[in-house]
Amino acid sequence: MITNDLMSLVRANFAHTPTHEQVTVMDMWCRFLLDRDMESIFLLRGYAGTGKTSLVGALVRTLEQLGQRFCLLAPTGRAAKVMASYSGFRASTIHRRIYRQKVFGQDIFDPVPNLHPDTLYIVDEASMISNDGLSGSIFGDGRLLDDLIQYVYGTEGCRLMLIGDNAQLPPVGESESPALSISNLSGYGLSVMHAELTEVVRQAGDSGILWNATCLRMNLLQGAVILPKMQLGYPDIKKVPGNELIESLEDSYGRCGQDGTIIITRSNKRANIYNQGVRSRILCYEEELTGGDMLMIAKNKYVMFDELSDGMNENKKEYLIANGEMAIVKRVHNFRELYGFRFADVTLRLLDHADGEYDDELDTVVILDALHSDAPALTQSQQRTMFERVCEDYQEIRNKRELIKVVKNNPYYTALQVKYAYAVTCHKAQGGQWEDVYVDQGYMTDEMLGEDYLRWLYTAITRATGCVYLVNWPENQVIQAE
Repeated sequence: MITNDLMSLVRANFAHTPTHEQVTVMDMWCRFLLDRDMESIFLLRGYAGTGKTSLVGALVRTLEQLGQRFCLLAPTGRAAKVMASYSGFRASTIHRRIYRQKVFGQDIFDPVPNLHPDTLYIVDEASMISNDGLSGSIFGDGRLLDDLIQYVYGTEGCRLMLIGDNAQLPPVGESESPALSISNLSGYGLSVMHAELTEVVRQAGDSGILWNATCLRMNLLQGAVILPKMQLGYPDIKKVPGNELIESLEDSYGRCGQDGTIIITRSNKRANIYNQGVRSRILCYEEELTGGDMLMIAKNKYVMFDELSDGMNENKKEYLIANGEMAIVKRVHNFRELYGFRFADVTLRLLDHADGEYDDELDTVVILDALHSDAPALTQSQQRTMFERVCEDYQEIRNKRELIKVVKNNPYYTALQVKYAYAVTCHKAQGGQWEDVYVDQGYMTDEMLGEDYLRWLYTAITRATGCVYLVNWPENQVIQAE
């Protein structure tokens, strides 16, 4: 096949009249696909509203027509779900694809070999891929990008395509997104084919979200760290004073559902305040946990296939319930207190499920102590206390290694850690999309103003597919569109 023939297929699979930039990307991608250099990588960077998802959808449909093997990946379950929705094909998280638990019951997950040759791996939301190598990581040595590159290029005929928005927040603890850096990717000995989408497909006058996102992006590009003024007067961006917030949230829940509405804050403490308020004043929940509650997974947990509600399978597989994924409580069976902590037996419906490999309901034990905490999960002190108290149940075991193995299989020590999910921090929301997004920046000081804040705000408002609501936004940070 020659480039022109392949280009015709891509154009046929693209639902709109492509812009000049999009045609350029299509041409580069076709040349990449036909290139025999297996030590190459394709990097596509695109800002909000530039038609990046429509373009990638067309590329994936073309691969399917050609019978070319491909695998769709994203850093989080929610991002994988979004990718599956716009591409029309199954997507999975990077972690589920490239890691396996070393010993079941132990929190150590090693990279696995790639057993799928001649495959193009397409990874969306690449701005979230970390490579900090922080100690304490349970996945390899904590360098996700390193492990991803090794996985893909460790098998004959495989290559990688990375897609992301470099105006979004970088991974926690890193100053830039390593997977979107051309120089960083070149350091792996790969030739980098790079394309960028900057032209907003919809006219800025049609969308306040895109107008404001574009202004924030331009400030970042120009290094202009100034207090942004959010432009109002559009149907998709509104200012909501505190005395109207409850009524507005009730309307959003009625129109979009709880899974289609999110509150984004700058701290776990602020998110905790919102979560308590939503449950008590809008949903009128009195129990600590009840059917219908929206939860966010606060810590990774692997389960075996038969822990999931579809039950019996002789070939048991591990399944990662990942930190940051969303779930809804279907039923609460029992509450109990053990080891100085509180637990509940629940049935959850997993919402960020894109790979289609398992049923989406899970019967499990959850620990309730993290629900009301200002910390993102149980603290190290709480984890240590839990470990020590569970050990007391196994005093007959003298061998320390055997004791640790037994404790780490204890269903209460390994109970799923969860938080309420009506309000989350921006890092937790990144990669996801909701119809209505409420953004609360909290109290701003001059010291808080910087590039991180601009990226935070850009990332927060671009989570919305419908409308952004600016909660208690100061008058000196808004202007009305003329």
